Amino acid sequence: MPLTKEIKKATIERFKNHTTDTGGPAVQIALITERINQLTTHFKLHGKDYGSRQGLLKLVGSRRRLLNYLRTIDREKYRELIDELKLRR
Repeated sequence: MPLTKEIKKATIERFKNHTTDTGGPAVQIALITERINQLTTHFKLHGKDYGSRQGLLKLVGSRRRLLNYLRTIDREKYRELIDELKLRR
């Protein structure tokens, strides 16, 4: 189940850097985090869904690479994003 339009729009509005920023690293990380949170709640009901678990692991890896990129580009934005999304790092 993908993100709904409302959740996606609210996340983009919350994390964009300027008015037309819909695909910057911070926005992408926030959207991936929303999807990861949805999947973790899905696994509480469907623990043996190994296909979705593979997708979750790919999303986590993708988020990790984007976080590393953001850390090299803008360390202050990286720290703010980590705090706001409550990610362990």
